Amino acid sequence: MATFVNNLRLKEITTGDEDGTWGTSTNTNLELITDGFSYGTKQMSADANETFTMPDATADATRGFYLKITSAASLTATREVTLGPNTISKVWLIENSTTGSQIITIKQGSGATINISNGSKVMVVTDGLGSGAAVINATPTETATGDVTLNGTQTLTNKTLTAAVLNNSVLGGTTSTASGNLVVSPATQIVEVKGNGSSVEGQIKLNCHDNSHGQTVKAQPHSASVTNTMLLPVGASSTLVSLVSTDTLTNKTINGSSNTVTNISLTAGVTGTLPVANGGTNGTTAATARASLSANALPILKSGNYTAVVGEFVTVTAGSITITLPASPSAGDTVTIKDGTGAAATTTFTVGRNSSNIASSNTDLVFDKNFAEITMSYINSTIGWSV
Repeated sequence: MATFVNNLRLKEITTGDEDGTWGTSTNTNLELITDGFSYGTKQMSADANETFTMPDATADATRGFYLKITSAASLTATREVTLGPNTISKVWLIENSTTGSQIITIKQGSGATINISNGSKVMVVTDGLGSGAAVINATPTETATGDVTLNGTQTLTNKTLTAAVLNNSVLGGTTSTASGNLVVSPATQIVEVKGNGSSVEGQIKLNCHDNSHGQTVKAQPHSASVTNTMLLPVGASSTLVSLVSTDTLTNKTINGSSNTVTNISLTAGVTGTLPVANGGTNGTTAATARASLSANALPILKSGNYTAVVGEFVTVTAGSITITLPASPSAGDTVTIKDGTGAAATTTFTVGRNSSNIASSNTDLVFDKNFAEITMSYINSTIGWSV
């Protein structure tokens, strides 16, 4: 009578048996031997422990060298997979391809077992010692629960990566962990973060301590056509100035002939003097500013109606026009007006009071003296402009 006590459950024909049919059994055995070097898939039928038993003299995926284990249902916990019979001593390369991201535990008897994390592949040996059979990890340099895989998530401890490649980009140097810091030493001292080739620029994101916020350093878009280097500040620790936040600049000099500074309030927090030649008053108070403007006033020529500005020197070059005094003047404001052509006596022009009195009178002043020059000072609301 034939027996099936070998590790591949092949039919062992007894001497003298199967006269005339032994060839069929032998051919089946040869096919099953090739199955022992092949790839097979077994499916766990439910979210529960499962037993896969290699049948006698019959083709079955359990016999394969590479055994891929899948599941019909998503596993919710670690499940056991028992390989039978418990008398088989065999090498398997087993892949955990179940759904549910759970570990499967490979066992044969009551002896040692091997855990295989989801997505991992582990080579194991079953010792076939019956009820106490054990499963042995056949990869001595790796542990079944810590295998490094292409798509798994693992933690590498005390590892040195030589000529490491991350997403097809070579880190040309030594990448290591020193005192908890990631140290990268590329050959050119440049770590390059590439864009996606179409619409997204290279970026580096720095998160806060609990990773709930992050700030991103981002390259200019391709349309900007720029290649440059941004140097970090020297000296003590500092903060970069933002385009949109409110910041205080200390001891900074703005150089260049085309700089534009806009939206600056000059009503508070402004100290120092701006020379008249640069558009200022050369004064730090209203009084000194008015005195400076008067002393530095340059004549402006007017041949048509014009509203004067405090501190101006207006030279009139035509008659029958009106030079209007500034509105809402303050005590001490001055305006100087001159007949520049010597024709005022013949063709007068008017100095409009602009709602303020002139010499305590609510009438305009008629300028009729050739080459005359008058300086008008505002006193108060009663006197108005004093001539």
